[in-house]
Amino acid sequence: MKPLDGVRVLDLSRILAGPWATQVLADFGADVIKVERPEGGDDTRGWGPPWLHDANGQPTAESAYYLCANRGKRSVAIDFTGQEGQRLIREMARHCDILVENYKVGGLAKYGLDYASLKAINPRLVYCSITGFGQTGPYAKRAGYDAAIQAIGGLMSITGEPEGSPGGVPQKVGVAATDLMTGMYAVSAILAALRHAERHGEGQHIDLALLDTQVAWLANQASNYLVGGEVPQRQGSAHPNIVPYQVMPTADGYFMLAVGNDGQFARFCEVLGDPELATDPRYATNAARVANRDRLVPYLEQRLATRPSAHWLAGLEAATVPCAPVNRIDQVFDDPQVQARGLRIELPHPTAGHVPGVANPVRFSATPIAYGHAAPGLGEHTGTVLGELLGLDATELAALGSAGVVGLSAAGKVSDEND
Repeated sequence: MKPLDGVRVLDLSRILAGPWATQVLADFGADVIKVERPEGGDDTRGWGPPWLHDANGQPTAESAYYLCANRGKRSVAIDFTGQEGQRLIREMARHCDILVENYKVGGLAKYGLDYASLKAINPRLVYCSITGFGQTGPYAKRAGYDAAIQAIGGLMSITGEPEGSPGGVPQKVGVAATDLMTGMYAVSAILAALRHAERHGEGQHIDLALLDTQVAWLANQASNYLVGGEVPQRQGSAHPNIVPYQVMPTADGYFMLAVGNDGQFARFCEVLGDPELATDPRYATNAARVANRDRLVPYLEQRLATRPSAHWLAGLEAATVPCAPVNRIDQVFDDPQVQARGLRIELPHPTAGHVPGVANPVRFSATPIAYGHAAPGLGEHTGTVLGELLGLDATELAALGSAGVVGLSAAGKVSDEND
């Protein structure tokens, strides 16, 4: 049993936001059918290096980027720029509960694959459109890219070192955070709409924009501006509302200090060897520490720089003061807690044998996630899926392949025994 057993998803998305959403649905047990162009497939297949290596150590055509967002899906290669390919997609949509796409506004209408067209043949269909700026508004026709949305949506203005300091320019986050968050909003919206469809027999169109998502998850920074009236500024790793809450230097590197309340600050001062600091009226409360940030933080940095990171981490952890090492990615996967939680996984792959990946963080008590396979090869399941859903036999598939309507990998062809 998996939470979404019996749910079928038609995935017309590519790159990251849509594929991230559909990968989560696949993790939860949905049958996700990824539709790709026969020539090249999802753009991210070519976003390397690094490349996946086969069992002989030779690089394949699969990029690490593509592998991160497409596990557990079945790949069907169909050219739907032509009428026959469009017919196949429409017939597949009859048998699906959910469709996810991230074409430009109106991009699928010319193929008869927009929500209105598919609703007419499957009224229960939950149809999720992911675009840069949404279906309405003056920017609706624009393409949307994560870095550009981080810029226009305000995230870069609050990310990076302060203005005037060394390196003090706007920075994007180190992963495509807006795409990933949009993918997660898509999952929650799709599941809510699926619940409605199951209860009332009525699907619906979900209009989800990267910009809307980015503005929504400005969270406390947006609230700070809307309530306080002051425009938030870049503060490096520092927190706008809590002090001390930032990366601190040590004799041999850095660690993250995250003092969240006055009691923690008092215990921090004990470890620092300066308990009187916690009773100083300038620093006794968080509000006072925020007001006197420019005086307090340099003093703390000077004191902390006298000992190595391990010294402070051990003392602060013993005193239950939130803190953490600043790990590199290799150190993350070597961390005993990460290993204990099984966050690195190995998934079977037809050419590489096994592919490393990162586990879904959700832990279900009754329906645990069980991973089937790594991201599929292009067209790996074309024959199987079209045979299952549409009843096409090997002869019909071969004809579609010869006409260039579908792409059939060696693993994606239907044998005569399935005719």
